[in-house]
Amino acid sequence: MGLLLLLTSMLLSSYFHSGRVVTAQRSFTIRNITLSIEPAPDVTRDTNVTLRCQAFVSSSGQEALSREYRIYKDGNTIYSKNTSTSEDLLYPLSEARVSNSGKYKCKISIERRNMTSGAEKLTVAGLSKPVLHINKGVVSEGEEVTATCTAPGETGSFFFYFYEDSKEIQEKQVNTNQAEARLHFSSTGHHKIHCGYTVLVTPESFKSEESLSVTVSVKALPIVAVLEIFPESKIYEGDKLNIFCSAKSKLRSSESIYLYLSHGNQLLSSGYSTVNHSMVALAKDPGEFECRFEMGNVVKFDTKAVSVTELFSVPTLTMYPAEVFQREFVTLTCRSESSASERLGRDELTYTLDPTESPLISKVNGVFYGRALLYDFNYTCVAKAKEIVKRSEILTVRPKVSVSTPKISVVGRAVIGQSFKILCQSDIGSLPINYTLLLGYDQLNTTTVKEPFQQALFTVTVRTSDEISKYMCEARNSQKEAPLSKRLNATVIVPLTNPTLTVLPHLPEISEGDNLYLICGVNGTPPVTFKWYRVGNEHPLHTNTTHRNHTHYQVSALSKEHSGMYYCEAINHANILVRSDLVTIEVRLALWKKVLIGGFCLLALSVLVVVVVLCFKSKRGKREAAAELSVKPSRPKSDDSLTVNLTHNTEVYNAATVRVEGAAVSVWSERRPEEANDEESSMVSNEPDVEYTEVVHPRPLDPARVPPKKGTDTVYSELQNSPHGATDHHDYQGSVEYAELNSEQPGINHFPPEINHHQELPVE
Repeated sequence: MGLLLLLTSMLLSSYFHSGRVVTAQRSFTIRNITLSIEPAPDVTRDTNVTLRCQAFVSSSGQEALSREYRIYKDGNTIYSKNTSTSEDLLYPLSEARVSNSGKYKCKISIERRNMTSGAEKLTVAGLSKPVLHINKGVVSEGEEVTATCTAPGETGSFFFYFYEDSKEIQEKQVNTNQAEARLHFSSTGHHKIHCGYTVLVTPESFKSEESLSVTVSVKALPIVAVLEIFPESKIYEGDKLNIFCSAKSKLRSSESIYLYLSHGNQLLSSGYSTVNHSMVALAKDPGEFECRFEMGNVVKFDTKAVSVTELFSVPTLTMYPAEVFQREFVTLTCRSESSASERLGRDELTYTLDPTESPLISKVNGVFYGRALLYDFNYTCVAKAKEIVKRSEILTVRPKVSVSTPKISVVGRAVIGQSFKILCQSDIGSLPINYTLLLGYDQLNTTTVKEPFQQALFTVTVRTSDEISKYMCEARNSQKEAPLSKRLNATVIVPLTNPTLTVLPHLPEISEGDNLYLICGVNGTPPVTFKWYRVGNEHPLHTNTTHRNHTHYQVSALSKEHSGMYYCEAINHANILVRSDLVTIEVRLALWKKVLIGGFCLLALSVLVVVVVLCFKSKRGKREAAAELSVKPSRPKSDDSLTVNLTHNTEVYNAATVRVEGAAVSVWSERRPEEANDEESSMVSNEPDVEYTEVVHPRPLDPARVPPKKGTDTVYSELQNSPHGATDHHDYQGSVEYAELNSEQPGINHFPPEINHHQELPVE
């Protein structure tokens, strides 16, 4: 049983949840905690405020839980309490002040578990009116006054302010509701003093109203500072001034008073009892003189201004002429505009130049003459009379440099028909310089160069190349004769025209394997950039820049793929692009290919002829073997031998009427196959019919075997037919066909003997 309780205790002690603890004796949970401000979050001063911290805790068991409460203001702990009761914690703020304003929170802790409430803001309005106290109402000069300002009933951090006649004179920061200030007054008379304060409540501040004013009377001390200057009037430059400074008192000795004598910001003298100073009067120092002493917090002073008449004015140095060139004569004049003639004689005022090594010579008093130097030089005029010395302002003589002969040039490139700029520039010469552009000797335009980096530019246009050499310019910076430049010498760019594309070899002669030359030419000023294109290609085939007006692009080993349309483009520095006309190039077959193709054609034709001849011989042999010869009695007209009559439409007959290749055959009548049918039908006709058939005997191909035979070989076969089967030796009509072989043609071989001899054919 004991072991079971131990295990249960260990399991319960290892289980925690927010605000909940489970033990063997008891368990509890902090459900919530709230902070409330009573009677309200916004109250006025002197209101009794209560902060109520209420915690909601659930627990088991009868034993009370030990609780720790903490109250926070703006994150800082202002109150804590341990209690075992479940009652609400109350924190009173009696007679609340502005310093009680802020954000409050409440925190509860039970056995290492805690929970904090949300923040609640308390605002207390209203401050008490400050009270000012002065320890003395009447004081003498330099005497100290203590002022005390109090904020009745207020707490917190304070800033106190002290005012004299509405002007703040002191500020104090304290953590109590009271502050003191020690005041000193610099002048006699009545002074009104009041105060106020501000309470700091981070991050805000609250300002009170102002206190009532208190008057302080300040009495003057019976002691004064005395300043004396001699002479007192009609003081001229050079006069001697005697100045005395002293303190005078009716009640006490002034030997212990320390005095200061000053002129403007310069301290002339100082000491006890009486001080003095002597000096020469100068018109440039018209400032005031002051005699002053300090005694404790008391300061006394006396001032006087001295008017000094100028003996002579500050000299001025002038130059004539106003502009001078190097080595030209120049005159410097030094003069004072005014002088005191009643005190100063004519010869008493003298003028000199500084530095003394100046090359100018004085002709009369104040006038200096000589040649200008080659460089800038600073001069100062010094006027002197009765030990009074005055210096003029520095005059810098800057001898001008005569302008050199100008140079004329083209800026960029000169293109016919396009505007361009001409620059006129001199290497040396003082500014300003007037530059004038001339065409021939006619003035066109003038420009003035006033700054060192400014240029004289003129915009012109030329129409011919020769026109540019007529331009000149002149430069002038004085009344002297203006130098003239040389004539403008520059290259004029002629825009490109007349682009042509020439093809070599000539178009009909272009064949595969040739080298093609595309020659592009233009009229215009080189250098020229040429580009060759083929229609269909965006990028150029070739680009070349040359100093000639024409150049070529070579295409080696032409092929059919090079056929197409070509053109060229050209551009020069005129930036005008020109394009040639299109040239159509057709690459033809190479000569050897033509020969090869012709050879192949002839070879094919020869083979075809051989095949035809062989076929012919083969067919003729078969016809001769199958021929059927029939012989019939006939009555010859003469002693001629009988002829063989071949039956129509037989191989022998057909072979006999074949034309031999290469032989000249004369045919009087050529019978068509239809006519053979007519002949057969004539055999049963009533009219007798006599037919002559010519059998042509081809000669062997080998002329050595059969000797040629001159003349004409004619073989006749006579057929006589009667409608009644009788022969008619006299009255008949017939047709004769024969072929004549000329001896000039190749010989035709006769048929074999068995065919050539005459046989009588049977007659039906």
